[in-house]
Amino acid sequence: MEPRAAQLRRREGLGGEQEDRPSREGEPHFGNAECPGNNETHRGPDLLQWTRHMQAVKTQLLEQAQGQLTELLDQAMCEAIQAYPPQDRPVPSIPPDSLRKTREPSLGKRKVFINRKSLLDELMEVQHFRTIYHMFIAGLCVFIISTLAIDFIDEGRLMLEFDLLIFSFGQLPLALVTWVPMFLSTLLVPYQALRLWARPQSRVAWTLGVGLGFMLLAGHTAVLSILPVHVAVEYQLPPASRCVLVFEQVRLLMKSYSFLREIVPGTLRARGGEGIRAPSFSSYLYFLFCPTLIYRETYPRTPNVRWNYVAKNFAQALGCVLYACFILGRLCVPVFANMSREPFSTRALVLSIMHATLPGIFMLLLIFFAFLHCWLNAFAEMLRFGDRMFYRDWWNSTSFSNYYRTWNVVVHDWLYSYVYQDGLWLLGGRARGAAMLGVFLVSAVVHEYIFCFVLGFFYPVMLLLFLVIGGRQPGRLDTGIWS
Repeated sequence: MEPRAAQLRRREGLGGEQEDRPSREGEPHFGNAECPGNNETHRGPDLLQWTRHMQAVKTQLLEQAQGQLTELLDQAMCEAIQAYPPQDRPVPSIPPDSLRKTREPSLGKRKVFINRKSLLDELMEVQHFRTIYHMFIAGLCVFIISTLAIDFIDEGRLMLEFDLLIFSFGQLPLALVTWVPMFLSTLLVPYQALRLWARPQSRVAWTLGVGLGFMLLAGHTAVLSILPVHVAVEYQLPPASRCVLVFEQVRLLMKSYSFLREIVPGTLRARGGEGIRAPSFSSYLYFLFCPTLIYRETYPRTPNVRWNYVAKNFAQALGCVLYACFILGRLCVPVFANMSREPFSTRALVLSIMHATLPGIFMLLLIFFAFLHCWLNAFAEMLRFGDRMFYRDWWNSTSFSNYYRTWNVVVHDWLYSYVYQDGLWLLGGRARGAAMLGVFLVSAVVHEYIFCFVLGFFYPVMLLLFLVIGGRQPGRLDTGIWS
């Protein structure tokens, strides 16, 4: 046994260490041994909430810093591109206040087109991402094969039916015939109206030319607005044929407005004494087909056309269309076929939404890949159009507003240039919230019109998503390369 004197000395040493520990570690000393435990119990939830709050603040600060850094780098790139000197001139010096100006919002920002690949094309160069792409394709093939095998076991034959595809693209020749006058009107009227306004003549003759130009533009707008709606309603076009008409209707209207908006101010200044060269008809014709809605007389071009790349993108787009019809025919049509005959109930509504969730996600991915990647890249490659940033990394979005800005950069550029910036100009550079709300309002109305035109009924889901949810999300509207 340990001697009693040694035990007393050891206990006194432990007591001294416990008394000295608070002074060394900065912790309060309590006489009751249970007090520290009770204090930790009370401080635990508060400390956890404070930690979560600081994590949220950290995330917000990192997002804001990343957005400002991206804007600064994009602005510096634009200045470098525009200030690139000819070979016989020295490189200009950087002004000392250039970085300060990049932090100040400008009403005169213009999109700068540069040679760059689409984001998925860049990711496809990474071997691991190609593996994910191949796994996704393999999963789709397994889904199709398993569905066909189940049908063969149940029915004794393969259920390869293309009735939905044939129905959706029914009367497609009529839609293409209707497209011809729409395109001819867009090809001739805006350019001829601009020539009437730019022609040097007397004041009276110029005034008559302006009036005639406005009449031509009014007729052009009436043709694009009324003709496709009349044909779709009169001949009861199916959904896919209506898609062709409504997308071309909106595209041609947006391109016509962009051409006039970019050229008319310079034309009016030219009549005031500032000389400006009128755009060539070939540049306008190229603009009508190239995959952008912002008019420029010249665009960055690629050196040659890779026809194998064009064929690959068209083949992938066709595969997406066939797979979309397969999904609709197998997962959606059986659910909604008899829904109109059944009495409405909350249970039926919830079940229909749950049944449509997975097909809806598949359709979203297929539409994105088929149109925004394959279709636009195929036309860009055929026309040697260099700027292929048709979308950004929308799959990394943490808010609805950021998703809307990165999902379709082609449309976003048009809205930013001609709705947001022009709205700010009309408001004197103030009320940015009102200008942003105007962007979401225009986008919501146009999307709702497209869905109503294609489906044949009004169901304001897009108004809710774009105007209510998207319009209330804070954030900057401008993304991409601007100067």
